Amino acid sequence: MRHPRARGGAGIRDLITRRRFLVAAAGFALAPAALTFPARRLLAAAPDGLSPDLTSALEKSPFVYVSPLRSDGKESSCHAEVWFAWIDGAVVLTSASTSWKALAAKKGLGARIWVGDYGRAKTLGFGNEGFRKGPSFDARATIVKDPALVDRLLAAYDKKYPKEIGSWRDKMRAGNADGSRVLLRYVPAPATRT
Repeated sequence: MRHPRARGGAGIRDLITRRRFLVAAAGFALAPAALTFPARRLLAAAPDGLSPDLTSALEKSPFVYVSPLRSDGKESSCHAEVWFAWIDGAVVLTSASTSWKALAAKKGLGARIWVGDYGRAKTLGFGNEGFRKGPSFDARATIVKDPALVDRLLAAYDKKYPKEIGSWRDKMRAGNADGSRVLLRYVPAPATRT
């Protein structure tokens, strides 16, 4: 067999991308009989770029932790656990229109999202960074004005937060109607993290 660069052929770097190399190495290192079903699920990505395990976590988790990204791409100091619903391949939530999450979305800035329940992000003024152990991904943030989506979100909240939603449902619905609250939609960005 001739060397790939012989007579103007493509070099090895041109033929094998990092992703192909890693997938091939994983397949070589793990014999098919030893590869368990959950491990196979980790190797495949869903259409939104998230692993099936991360998508499953989004469907089951009571919280996500959202940190808007600054214009330089770094995380803001705003880290908070929030109620959310996983709707049509996006994290959907409602927030005060003056919150940093809303202001960042208005500026077209993205966000970093962690999935799971790791307690309150800020307890008694001290930062709890336990959420960083969880799976995460970067997302594009948009503000959506869609009363039907508000209804879907609140219906999801009725199921996820049955004890708490009673004191919030009317405020959230009215706030989204009068503009004091906004509906935020976070779609996984092409460069996702796990």
